[in-house]
Amino acid sequence: MIRNRGVGSRIFDGANYLSLFLVAVITFIPFYYVIVASLSPIKQVLTESIILWPEKFTLTSYHMILTTPSFVRALLFTIFITVVGTAINMLFTSTLGYSLSKKRFRARRAILMLIVFSMMFSGGLIPTYLVVKQLGMINSLWALMLPGAISAFNLIVLKNFFASLPQALEDSARIDGCSNFGIFMRIALPLSLPALASFTLFYAVGNWNQFFAAIMYMNNSRYWTLQVVLRQLVIIGDSTGYGQVIDDANKTAFPETLKYAAIVVATLPILLVYPFLQKYFVKGVLMGSVKE
Repeated sequence: MIRNRGVGSRIFDGANYLSLFLVAVITFIPFYYVIVASLSPIKQVLTESIILWPEKFTLTSYHMILTTPSFVRALLFTIFITVVGTAINMLFTSTLGYSLSKKRFRARRAILMLIVFSMMFSGGLIPTYLVVKQLGMINSLWALMLPGAISAFNLIVLKNFFASLPQALEDSARIDGCSNFGIFMRIALPLSLPALASFTLFYAVGNWNQFFAAIMYMNNSRYWTLQVVLRQLVIIGDSTGYGQVIDDANKTAFPETLKYAAIVVATLPILLVYPFLQKYFVKGVLMGSVKE
């Protein structure tokens, strides 16, 4: 270990720390403004007089969106898609990844070739829509979970992770009379918790942010997800379905005040989950990204 570091090295490290700090501040400022605006009075938001702190805290915007049936329905749909969809993702990805990690599986190479092929070429938007339509999943929440149940990249990384597990553990379990399913449940999964936690969060973020598929497969606005409703508020400024919770005097100001609270509600759940799984990211992804 080198104790005496040169002046140039210290200056370089200081410049790196300063750059990272500035990037962190620049990244945090927009989200901080959204939080402050969502807690500020309507008048202060319209006059753009918010600087660092709201003049008066108010939860009016949060009361509006959380008492609006269409927004609450979209929020519940999104929570359902995130929980159930992530469970489906991890079930299919882990079971298929474990099967493909075994060299004795005869169809292993053929399936891997198809998976790699799907990473470079896709069926296209129209064929995918026709498949979903023929399966009767239009205006169904299953259309947002089943077509993308397996990510090819996540599957390959998790397959390499399973392949890196010591073969001796499996042999010992077989001697003790453990079945293939028992080895998978009692040995492979417990040893793969870092990778499973990482990919669980990846899938959960993707399901929470379902937007394009919701627009394409949901013809009825009753089945819109939270991100689609948020788009209506932030970009289009459409307050359709929300008029029952505001009076005539605030109708013009409604989209401007509500969109900040909606952004916070749509972002906060993932931000709360991330710190608990962040420590698994580097370990979980890197352990399966390089095959020894």
